[in-house]
Amino acid sequence: MFESLYKRTAMPVLSLPRYAKRGVALLVDASICVLTVWIAYYLRLGEFVSLAGQPMWAVLASLALALPIFVVSGLYRAIFRYSGWPAMLAVTRAVTIYGLLYSSIFTAIGVPGVPRTVGLIQPLLLLLVVGGSRALVRYWLGGLYRSQLRLASLPKALIYGAGNAGRQLASAMSNSLDMRVLGFIDDDDRLHGHVLNGLPIYGMDDLPSLIETRGVTDVLLALPSVQRKRRNEIIEQILSCQVAVRTLPSLGDLAQGKVSVTDIRDLDIDDLLGREPVAPNHILLRKNVVGKVVLVTGAGGSIGSELCRQIVRLAPSTLLLVEQSEFALYGLQHELEAWLGTQSDLKVTLIPLLASVRDEVRMGEILSTWRPQTLYHAAAYKHVPMVEHNPAEGIRNNVYGTLTTARLAIEQGISDFVLISTDKAVRPTNIMGASKRLAEIVLQALAAESTSTRFSMVRFGNVLGSSGSVVPRFRQQIRDGGPVTVTHADITRYFMTIPEAAQLVIQAGAMARGGDVFVLDMGKPVKIIDLARRMIELSGLSVLDEANPGGDIEIEITGLRPGEKLYEELLIGDNPEATSHPRIMKAQDEFLPWPALEEKLDTLVIALNVNDVDLIRTLLGQLVPGYIPEKSIVDWVYLEQQAEADRSV
Repeated sequence: MFESLYKRTAMPVLSLPRYAKRGVALLVDASICVLTVWIAYYLRLGEFVSLAGQPMWAVLASLALALPIFVVSGLYRAIFRYSGWPAMLAVTRAVTIYGLLYSSIFTAIGVPGVPRTVGLIQPLLLLLVVGGSRALVRYWLGGLYRSQLRLASLPKALIYGAGNAGRQLASAMSNSLDMRVLGFIDDDDRLHGHVLNGLPIYGMDDLPSLIETRGVTDVLLALPSVQRKRRNEIIEQILSCQVAVRTLPSLGDLAQGKVSVTDIRDLDIDDLLGREPVAPNHILLRKNVVGKVVLVTGAGGSIGSELCRQIVRLAPSTLLLVEQSEFALYGLQHELEAWLGTQSDLKVTLIPLLASVRDEVRMGEILSTWRPQTLYHAAAYKHVPMVEHNPAEGIRNNVYGTLTTARLAIEQGISDFVLISTDKAVRPTNIMGASKRLAEIVLQALAAESTSTRFSMVRFGNVLGSSGSVVPRFRQQIRDGGPVTVTHADITRYFMTIPEAAQLVIQAGAMARGGDVFVLDMGKPVKIIDLARRMIELSGLSVLDEANPGGDIEIEITGLRPGEKLYEELLIGDNPEATSHPRIMKAQDEFLPWPALEEKLDTLVIALNVNDVDLIRTLLGQLVPGYIPEKSIVDWVYLEQQAEADRSV
């Protein structure tokens, strides 16, 4: 109540023009002069006297001396709400001059009917009261004025959606020091022009003018239950106005209770590329996980770590986290343990294990000790240019790491083995894609040998936000002010969110009969240059190009990298089978029988051991139908050896 009264009394004063404020200050100081003379008489005589007759000389002298001195001393040029020690020193100097003159008249010389001590007491009182008035004004107006300045300097936002979530968000942000809410936008034209909780409600058509006149910089989407199609339409409309867009999560992601400021997140590119979610088949999700010992290789990677997050929620008895990066393993372990600490009814044993899938002895120890029933093999080198520059290591890890783990899985009687594959395995032009297709062929061949282990592969495209994705790189380039680098204007990729991919992997693995190559429905492919443009616009910025020379961030074309394809595919043939899940298909891909494949793999090992890159590429071409390598070899070791040989000639 006091704060409300304080604001109501202070705001009219702050809104006065400068000359009016100086006039008010002059009147206040004149009143202080009269008041301090009256009090000085009381302190001298012990009773209040009427300031008429002879006491009036003391009042008139005070006004005639004090006000001109205060004006000349610049006390009314100072902004009282900023008054500090310099202003107090100016008051002290002015009152000191005044006191010398006033006491000279009434104390040293004397005026009939005016006690001499009034000439000493009144200047002291004047110093205290005038100084106190400045301090009071600083306290009264200064804090509120600075608060108003802070509010004025905050980013200004509108909340899209005047429903329950929007109202809760506005209430939560009423005292926010990060952003100032100016009002609501809502589709319901019956609400336009009305006021909700003190904030006006606008229509979408009002947004451009509000950006121009009110300086709106952000729009906060409070539409947790709206369909994605409609949501994307709204986002497109907002982005055309060049403001940053932030959002609340979906209703399923929001915690129970009131919406809070911490629920606001930056609108990410998956908000535009994502599709309407398909409810997972909980029978498939639980089939190979609940109550079982589950192992994930490459557990610290983008897909591996999300698989672990999804799996731990499905209550396995034990989850084995196998990872060769100590840092990644440590981070994942602590994240999962912290989450499990909040789930009193969920008992899952987490075992973090440092290991390389190429290490037969170490992997054998792990599998024989815990005997997992389900194994998700996500360990792989997946960055196309990196593997192209280091082909032998890429093949050892992606092919022979898979082969080593698969053989041990057969030995230990693991029921289900699921390989995480990639769309780059289809008609590959790079070592990474060829190595992943060869890993698929290895499992297909082993599955045909009638083992007790069900082998399956799940093939999908890029996942948004993974360590190898362009999205984190674009985001950093935008933060750095650009340029955003794209390798080719026509390069196209499939995209999927990491959580959706991980859920579909678990469900696909549960449908396996042995040797299945599952392909995830990735929706429509996306041009990377359009993705870059969208990410720039999501940040409230514009693209700098010929059509918009005043834009903020340029998109720079850098040229295709070694082994990079313009277009990715998900199917080798044209005969996919439908499955019981609408987002999962099954490919019909040919493979070499195990005896013939094993012989060729042994030959490939010899070529890897001597780093004969020409022979490696030739053998890969024989093993992986459709593999067409780049003409030039870019292996760093090979290139340096060739350069050294040339120098020695």
